[in-house]
Amino acid sequence: MTIASLSKIEQPPVTLRDMVQERMRDAIIEGHFKPGERLVERPLCDQLGVSRTVVRETIRYLEAEGLVEILPGHGPIVAQMNWTDAAQIYDIRRMLETAAARKCAEQIDATRTASLRDTFSDLKKHLSSKAPGTLFRATSAFYAEIFNGAGHHVAWEIVQRLNGRISRLRMMTLSTTDRERPGPDHMQAIYEAIISGDPNAAEAAVARHLNDTAAIAERLLAEHEGNA
Repeated sequence: MTIASLSKIEQPPVTLRDMVQERMRDAIIEGHFKPGERLVERPLCDQLGVSRTVVRETIRYLEAEGLVEILPGHGPIVAQMNWTDAAQIYDIRRMLETAAARKCAEQIDATRTASLRDTFSDLKKHLSSKAPGTLFRATSAFYAEIFNGAGHHVAWEIVQRLNGRISRLRMMTLSTTDRERPGPDHMQAIYEAIISGDPNAAEAAVARHLNDTAAIAERLLAEHEGNA
């Protein structure tokens, strides 16, 4: 018996649940839903035009990402941000991202260079974007190339679980003007170090970027907690 030839699916279909998750994730990252704000099912169903089942599944998914908390007696709310949690996220990022950048630089080849060039070009277009969700996806695609180039697939799965909270911190720090070095300059340095095949420079560039943004996040979160 012969098996019919099937063309490969290059892009998996986007489900309704995927679209709702993306829409609500973007709304939280962009600040349309504020930290501590309740997420009430009925208004969300009406606004999104979906069933309560889809909304509940989305809330559970965003809870797993750390963007939503379920409070006993109150239901789901947008998760609060604090420096204790943020510091742990930056520590994890330092370990995983510096290792991935170093390994990617060690193994860089023409194919990976071309892929990084494409994703970095897309990222540069969105660094000053008015649509944070677009920046979130462009940044994620750039880092995905670095982790893929390193062969650190399990590490990337861990980063993806943190990506929602990472993006909330990123949006907060991008709005500041007193950075030691502008964000786009950090990303340029990471990109150039990797494609030049310099693992020490790649590791150092990622560390400088995270140290800079962590210091800003610590200050901003301390100010927020002081004003609360």
